[in-house]
Amino acid sequence: MKDKNLVDSALETKDVTCVFQVSQGFMKGKKPLAAVKGVSLKVPKGQVVGLVGESGCGKSTLASILLGLQAPTKGDVLYSGESASGFNRKDVARRIQPIFQDPYSSLNPTKTIRSIVSQPLRIHNVGDPSEWNAKVAEILDLVGLPRRAAGSYPSQLSGGQRQRVAIARALIMRPEIVICDEPTSALDVSVQSQILNLLQDLKEELGLTYLLISHNLAVVEHLADRVAVMYLGRIVEEGPSEDVFADPRHPYTRALLESVLTPDPTLSVPDTHLGAVFPNPIDPPSGCVFHPRCADCIDKCKTIAPEPIQDGDHMAECHLADRSCQ
Repeated sequence: MKDKNLVDSALETKDVTCVFQVSQGFMKGKKPLAAVKGVSLKVPKGQVVGLVGESGCGKSTLASILLGLQAPTKGDVLYSGESASGFNRKDVARRIQPIFQDPYSSLNPTKTIRSIVSQPLRIHNVGDPSEWNAKVAEILDLVGLPRRAAGSYPSQLSGGQRQRVAIARALIMRPEIVICDEPTSALDVSVQSQILNLLQDLKEELGLTYLLISHNLAVVEHLADRVAVMYLGRIVEEGPSEDVFADPRHPYTRALLESVLTPDPTLSVPDTHLGAVFPNPIDPPSGCVFHPRCADCIDKCKTIAPEPIQDGDHMAECHLADRSCQ
């Protein structure tokens, strides 16, 4: 019998680690790089979990693991409480689909929209050509594209329309989970809100679960029920969206929130005080890996790695997050 808590999670990672062997140069051998280090994360059914962090923190590697494109070095991925080890590639693709950042590079420019959107049906041998056309017309309606667009090529569409095509392709097999990897960052600002509203509407209409990967905190705040903050391969803070945005417990989360640009023209670009240099993931700092960039660093941070501190439904991996000691 499955654990009820596991069944309530559409997607879960349990202590997932992914280590790559990176060359140090000619005659210098290789050193391990832990792109993801012991990540445990739950994505509840029907909710949106936002995953945020700087470039190089491990978000894309974690997404590849969740999509079954990269095997973890250790740990397990669960789909609705079932281990991913029991699924083949096609099984995983039926359950979980990606929407990528750049809608042009993710679409084959030599194929029509009909061919692009129907490709998952052909790969999975679902129906026949007449059914494919009907399903393509139905999904184009759902994402707000005219049916005549089926005969067009990606180059004939705008950026927003191409992203709608990418969404249609991801949803035509009716997956349970969608990983949205920076779904609006390559689009004009005027189009971004349209795509975000579309994703929200589709989630409600189709009962979808989203993992939203983004560096845009405004997008995450708008869509996400929960937020996970990633730094150097670890989840350093995780909790309900309103709690994390209103009362961030980790200094890194606070720095990210302080870096958000304001529309006030009288104010300059905010200073996060993080510096311009990201730590070397091959040779991470001792103790808390964030301590060289942390304005609140104490001696303990330099030598002892913090344990996750849980406060209700809000977790932070920081020595200073234990408010009972303050």
